Amino acid sequence: MQRRNFLRVAVIGGAAVVGGASWGTAFAATAQPGPSPYGALLAPDANGIQLPVGFSSRVIARTGQKVAGTDYFWHPAPDGGACFADGTGWIYVSNSEVPLVGGVGAVRFDATGRITGAYRTLSGTNVNCAGGATPWGTWLSCEEVDYGRVFETDPWGARPAVARPALGRFKHEACAADPDHGYLYLTEDTPDGCFYRFRPNTWGDLSSGVLEVMTGADDQVDGQVGWARVPDPDGFPIATRKQVGAAKRFNGGEGCHYAAGTCWFTTKGDNRVWAHRPDTASIALAYDDSLVPPGTATLTGVDNITRSTAGDLYVAEDGGDMEINIITRDALVAPVLRVTGQSGSELTGPAFSPDGRRLYFSSQRGTAGNVFGGITYEVTGPFRS
Repeated sequence: MQRRNFLRVAVIGGAAVVGGASWGTAFAATAQPGPSPYGALLAPDANGIQLPVGFSSRVIARTGQKVAGTDYFWHPAPDGGACFADGTGWIYVSNSEVPLVGGVGAVRFDATGRITGAYRTLSGTNVNCAGGATPWGTWLSCEEVDYGRVFETDPWGARPAVARPALGRFKHEACAADPDHGYLYLTEDTPDGCFYRFRPNTWGDLSSGVLEVMTGADDQVDGQVGWARVPDPDGFPIATRKQVGAAKRFNGGEGCHYAAGTCWFTTKGDNRVWAHRPDTASIALAYDDSLVPPGTATLTGVDNITRSTAGDLYVAEDGGDMEINIITRDALVAPVLRVTGQSGSELTGPAFSPDGRRLYFSSQRGTAGNVFGGITYEVTGPFRS
């Protein structure tokens, strides 16, 4: 299937999920810079964040300081995150991308957005970078080291975290659950990394299953792809990405998010946002900064990715202009916020509250420019729904 037709099918397929919103002819080609649906960014606010009219920010937590009203000291290098509904409130979980202690922290909110608790859900792991939420209410925290593991954690902290070796031992980045087909997708953060899927023997139980790798030509950017079983998921002595000769290589896999029949994932080495549609076993490019007019790329350093209830993609930058950019359902790319005075950091962990009105994210190294300077923010405003 050609890229034009594939992407049109992908976005129209999502219309029912987003309440009938039509994508029109969005993604007829890779997304291009254009005006933001929220308007231009204003001068930096008191937190150093440039936002559109009608939006505001607040600091939720700072590394090494107690989260307000709690006894939990926020962890260093906050990275990937997600929100989970908690009665009328919600929980935001956040990885800690540091060696040896790593793990996951969580902040609990009530229906008004007031912080009611903060705590650890995983400790003693190694460079927990990104991950993904499951439909059964757990957070998968991924270690970004050679032979790294995936840990299934409880956002409420009531149950101990469990390692899931069946998902492979490699330099994990992010993962996304596909309840429509019963798969998990996983990215690998190496220049010759692969894109994986895991087929659990029983949906909802990650203790056993089949790990597969996408196959295809390394230079393929659209059309049909294949899948092949990884013979030895523990990755020793041969790394998982080297076990299947036909495996398709991706340059630095980063964020991953599944919605509306499509798995969206990013590769930082070539500044691309990909779309994989399992129904047709196809891939396509949703964004490629080399395919926009020279000097106009607003989205560079692509990293974590999430999706709003309106069907818009939000991509955080590792570098670039320290922005979170929107890729609209009309295939336009524009910044929706910019963090100033923190050029030595990166933006991580974008996730919407269940009602879609609040966006959480972190500046991993903050103004200090090191892992002990992390800052986690909340942005509230009229996000599209």
